Amino acid sequence: MKQVLIFANGDANDGPMVQQTLAAALDAYVIAADGGARLARRFGCIVDTVIGDMDSLETGELHDLAADQVQILRYPPEKDETDLELALNYAAHLEADWIRVIGTVGNRLDQTLSNVYLMALPNLRGRDVRLVSGNQEAFLLLPGDWQVEGAPGDTLSLVPLGGAVEHIETDQLRYPLRGETLAFGPARGVSNVMQAKTARIQFETGILLVVRTLGRA
Repeated sequence: MKQVLIFANGDANDGPMVQQTLAAALDAYVIAADGGARLARRFGCIVDTVIGDMDSLETGELHDLAADQVQILRYPPEKDETDLELALNYAAHLEADWIRVIGTVGNRLDQTLSNVYLMALPNLRGRDVRLVSGNQEAFLLLPGDWQVEGAPGDTLSLVPLGGAVEHIETDQLRYPLRGETLAFGPARGVSNVMQAKTARIQFETGILLVVRTLGRA
């Protein structure tokens, strides 16, 4: 399994889920999205590649990265992609099948939302991609039959993106769904609770954002 750990240029939001991720990624290839290089350093991670327009790093920091033999992939500021989008596409280029992103939550709601949507990039299809923050992880599911790992008592929120998620069925959740529809808008799927180490989610159409919080949220 090829692991890639990405540091975005958001807040650290350290917590138990972040620490679990770092412990599971000891051999991961590390990518920093521009200023995410500072976040990687804060967590004691050695960066392999920094990518972006480099508008968040000082000249001295870039010199230090280059001196440490870090690959620097610089893009012009006037570009269509965010730095994190470039980092995710580069992880796909590396053929990573396990991708974790730290630092995706900051003081800009537009950036935070776009970071969630980036998990739907075509290059990421079929890869295990998750955003990690504090005591939470977030990932997308496409139609199919899925097993979600966790622990009894973990909070699991199911949020449809871009339209309804139809014919959804769940097992091992406190509030089961039995072939129902989660409409885009209402918050019906928020704050469910895992009843076992593994919960099953099956649905036929739509895109589902899954947010797992350690323990009772």
